Amino acid sequence: MKTEAILFTGASAFFAVVTAVYTPFSRDPVGNTALAVSLLMTGLIAFFLWMQYLRHGVRAQDRREADVRDGAGPVAFFPPHSYYPVLTALGTVIAAFGVIYGMWLFLIGIGITAPGVAGFVFQYNDR
Repeated sequence: MKTEAILFTGASAFFAVVTAVYTPFSRDPVGNTALAVSLLMTGLIAFFLWMQYLRHGVRAQDRREADVRDGAGPVAFFPPHSYYPVLTALGTVIAAFGVIYGMWLFLIGIGITAPGVAGFVFQYNDR
């Protein structure tokens, strides 16, 4: 995580400098807000990556002398089949059409999307 943390810290420093230089000379509140949000988002990711690095230490990817087999290990669990992605996609499409055609269709889409997302979250909860 150290390499990623350094990368996002650099991006955050870049946005800090650009925001500090751009904001005093600009009369554009949208541009100022976009730069500030970019600074905060990259700073948040950099903070998370530094905390992960401090918590878990050096990974095999962070060491120059590491072999490929040092990074090998168990791969995450992948479900064999699930209908929740189809349900979520269908609900999202209906909700998007609801933005165009009316609130009633949007609410139906949210009503279909919610069980799909809940299924994603709790599908393998007992694992």
